[in-house]
Amino acid sequence: EIFRIDHYLGKELVMNLLVLRFANVCFQGIWNRQYIKNVQVIFKEDFGTQGRGGYFDEYGIIRDVLQNHLLQVMALVAMEQPLSFSAGDIRAEKLKVLKCVQPLTLDTLCTGQYVRCGNSPGYLEEPTVVDKQSRTETFAAAVLHVHNPRWEGVPFVLKAGKALTDRKAEVRIQFHNVPGVISDLANSCPGGLPANELVVRLQPEETIYWKVQNKVPGLGFETNQIRMDLLYATKFQQRKLPEAYERLLLDVLAGQSSNFVSAEELIHSWAIFTPVLHQLREEKVVPEPYPYGSRGPPGADELASRFGTAAPTPH
Repeated sequence: EIFRIDHYLGKELVMNLLVLRFANVCFQGIWNRQYIKNVQVIFKEDFGTQGRGGYFDEYGIIRDVLQNHLLQVMALVAMEQPLSFSAGDIRAEKLKVLKCVQPLTLDTLCTGQYVRCGNSPGYLEEPTVVDKQSRTETFAAAVLHVHNPRWEGVPFVLKAGKALTDRKAEVRIQFHNVPGVISDLANSCPGGLPANELVVRLQPEETIYWKVQNKVPGLGFETNQIRMDLLYATKFQQRKLPEAYERLLLDVLAGQSSNFVSAEELIHSWAIFTPVLHQLREEKVVPEPYPYGSRGPPGADELASRFGTAAPTPH
């Protein structure tokens, strides 16, 4: 038997996605296109290739992160409830999601490559990057759509990059604004009522939090968006979170394959990304430069604006 390891499937918060979705009735009625505006799966690093340029230049961030880690997380967010948590049932539901996703196109993709900023060298300055004209992307933002009754019209944004502002991996589920909100509430928050958001932070500082509206204490009537937190380091102080590879290797020894990628999933994952990867190569698309330590290339903001997926707020 072959166990195809994607270590993101062994992360505690990724495994908790199924429990969060299917063991809490409060989410079942709102986990659809009527309430959810967009879903963002984000991977950010605040450092460059760090001596791995020779390896990384052969693949790029799309192959290294989007096609496997982020797409698998997206499938867990979008899938229907499986008949059980057995390997066959979970894989069957993830596969249905992947089959509903059209191949990515250049029109729904932004690529970037970091350049020098101050004392931080650009990607092409890395000594392990041999090809100094390399068009390998160190940043990519892709918009996918799941064409089924639950998710039709909801953008799923997969975003990954190196040499960005900070280091994190998270799922952000942004909800629609409150319809027909009364003027008293609309005027109670400067700039209007922001939309609710559910955030699952995979790393670092594993946490789950809601961003909800709350009345500011006092004699006046003012509202503000606050976080309702489940911070793992605080709530589960007496429990050690196992490393992803530790868990997955134990699963291999136990013959448990629920948290591994099936061959069919792999085939359909590549079917989503392979056409655009060929386009990037054949059309010699040059990735958009962005400064080391920035938010990424401006094209990513344009892509987000086009699909109504606002950049996450700092908190």
